[in-house]
Amino acid sequence: MAHLLTDLYDWYNDLMDNRSDSRVKDWPMMQSPIPTLLLCMSYAFFCKSLAPRLMKNRKPFDLRKTLVVYNLFQTVFSAWIFYEYLQSGWLRDYSYRCQPVDYSPKGFRMAETCWWYYISKFTEFFDTFFFILRKKYQHVSTLHVIHHGVMPFSVWMGMKFAPGGHSTFFAMLNAFVHIVMYFYYMLAAMGPQVQKYLWWKRYLTAFQMVQFVAIFTHQFQLLWTECDYPKGFMVWIGLHGIMFLFLFSDFYKQSYINKKEKVRALKKESENGKLYLNGDSKIHSSLSNHQEEHLNGGTYLNGHIEKNGQIITNGINATNGSIRSRK
Repeated sequence: MAHLLTDLYDWYNDLMDNRSDSRVKDWPMMQSPIPTLLLCMSYAFFCKSLAPRLMKNRKPFDLRKTLVVYNLFQTVFSAWIFYEYLQSGWLRDYSYRCQPVDYSPKGFRMAETCWWYYISKFTEFFDTFFFILRKKYQHVSTLHVIHHGVMPFSVWMGMKFAPGGHSTFFAMLNAFVHIVMYFYYMLAAMGPQVQKYLWWKRYLTAFQMVQFVAIFTHQFQLLWTECDYPKGFMVWIGLHGIMFLFLFSDFYKQSYINKKEKVRALKKESENGKLYLNGDSKIHSSLSNHQEEHLNGGTYLNGHIEKNGQIITNGINATNGSIRSRK
C-alpha cells in the first residue's frame, strides 16, 4: 500500500512539474489544482446547504443597483476577454479545423487571455450569491450549480496543460454568449419599465444551446482529423458541450414548452365551462354535465359537503334540483 501511494505521489509530481505548460507554472492558482477544487466544492456546499440556512429568517435584500453594476462589469469583462481571444489568434491566425497550442509570443498573449477567462469563472459565482441574498432559490437549480461549479476546474485543466490552441474556441464563444447574457441581466435589473421589452428571454436560452452544439461539433471534428493537439482535452471539452446541452435543453423544455402546454390545457378547461374556486378546486359550471352530482338530498363529489339533506360547497346550497346562494 505504501509503495502504491509513493508511486501515485511521484506520478502527480511528474504530471504537475514536467507535463504541464511551463509558461503558467508560477502564475496565481496554477501550481496545484487543490485551491480550485476547494473553491468549487465550497461554492456548491454554500449555495445548496449553508446559505439557505443563513437566509432562512432574514428578509430578501434589495440589490437592484448592485445587480446593474455587477452585470455591467460582467458584460464589459466578457467583451474584453472575447476581444483578446480574437486578437490572440482566432480573428486571423488560428485554424478552425485544427489548431495546435501556440508557443510564439502571440501564444503567450493567448495564455494570458485563458488565465483571465479562468478568473471570470470565479467572478460568476456572484450570480448565485445574489440569487440567494434575494431569496430567488428557484434560480439556484442543480443545473445552475453544476454549470458554475464545474467550469473553474475544467478551465484550470486547460490552463495548466494546454493554454491555447484548439479548445480555446469554446472559451471565446462562451465569452461572446456571456456578453449577450449579462447585458440582458443588466437590463432586467433596471426594473419593470425595462423588463417589458425583454420578450426575447427564451431565445437567450436557445442561444446558449446553439453554443454547446457549436462547441462539441468543433471539438469532435478532431476525431477524424490529424491534429497536434491533446485529444484528451478535445474529448473533455466536447463532453462538456454535450452535458450542458442536455441540461439546458431540459431547462428550456420545463420553462417554456411544458409551461406553454399547461397554459393551453387550462385555457381549454376554462372554455369547456370549468371554474376555479379558491385557486384550487375545480367544478363544472353546469350540474347537467356532471354525472356524479345528485340533487334532493344527494351528494356532490369533488370535495363538496352534504349537511342536513343539503349540499353546501363554497357558500352555495343545492336542494330540490336548484342552486341558491347562502345568505
